[in-house]
Amino acid sequence: MALFNYVATDLSGNVKRGTEHAEDSHQLVELLRGRDLFVTRSEVVKDKEVSVRYKFKTAKLSIFCRQLSAMLYSGINLVRALHILMTQEEDKKAKEVLREIYEELQRGRSFTECLEMKEGVFPELFTGMMAAGESSGNLDMIVDRVAEHYAKEHKLKNVVKKALTYPAILGIMMVVIVVAMFTFILPMFISMYPEGESLPGMASQMMAISDFIINQWYILIGAIVIIVLVVRALMRMPSVRLAFDKTKLTMPKVGKLVRIIYTARFGRTMANLFASGMQMVECIEKSVGTLNNKYLLYLFDEVLNDIKRGEPLSQAIEKINIFDGMFVSTIYIGEESGRLDEILSKSADYYDEEADTAMQKLTTMIEPLMIIVMGVIVAVVLATIFPLMYGSFENVA
Repeated sequence: MALFNYVATDLSGNVKRGTEHAEDSHQLVELLRGRDLFVTRSEVVKDKEVSVRYKFKTAKLSIFCRQLSAMLYSGINLVRALHILMTQEEDKKAKEVLREIYEELQRGRSFTECLEMKEGVFPELFTGMMAAGESSGNLDMIVDRVAEHYAKEHKLKNVVKKALTYPAILGIMMVVIVVAMFTFILPMFISMYPEGESLPGMASQMMAISDFIINQWYILIGAIVIIVLVVRALMRMPSVRLAFDKTKLTMPKVGKLVRIIYTARFGRTMANLFASGMQMVECIEKSVGTLNNKYLLYLFDEVLNDIKRGEPLSQAIEKINIFDGMFVSTIYIGEESGRLDEILSKSADYYDEEADTAMQKLTTMIEPLMIIVMGVIVAVVLATIFPLMYGSFENVA
């Protein structure tokens, strides 16, 4: 839908101005005519003119859904509940988003239509589940499930961030130490060496690197910027992105961790979507979409074709050989027992714990490797410095 600015007159001839979402100008005229307003002028609002540019994060969505679910369960209607959330919201941009949704609800639109108007503000999964909840009449239950989903999604992201924090700090320290050695420490010792004499051992090579960093640092920074831009451009190419996403799944150690995280996310999303009453094919499409992996999307095209041909989900997923055998067996048990959503949800909880354990193991392995690399770099610099020190002492003697 597009957003229109309009000027209209009412039955009394009074001029009214405002904004309205519609598919096109004809639908805008029909919508406003239903409110006894007659359009005299309208124009599409360009993207840069739209005031609200906000995206709800997983933590924010979890809190929002918890509060909304509690009010819906207590008997408060959706319009009133959103008004309460809007008045209590402290973030100005989020408050403006909720205000616009509240106003559209008052105009008679469904909650799903209001969310669809806010493209990019809410995740597609959130909008899809709200649509399923509204159509089934179980919005309160679905909102509660969505709250639980995003709470666990946020917890999983925090596990990953926490595990990567120490290696990231160690990496930054390593870069700082290397730069400091080549720009301050190494030049200081080389200046102590007598002029005119050739530098011993690796000193001449290290000095060349030091001179380059000190005097031509802009080339180094420019090269880094160019590399980053080239990598970003390559990642936009479908073939490169497909190969990269495949590599993430097949790398030693890291690939296993990524597959565990994907299994937990896929299982939880499938459980919530299936429980909301969504069709199996649509559940799979939306669940795989949340993984943000082009290679998996490519593989799941065949899974979807098998499902449409009548194959059970467990058999179709087993063919792509991405998820481990226990997860496939779990899906089979869920299909046979008729409790697929419940079993998938429990499996997701298990794989969340597995992901936490795997992240800790990976971090434990990365940390000593980074320390060894840092030690080797420091040792090379020291091996350059010591001959310079001995040479300068001999000349002084």
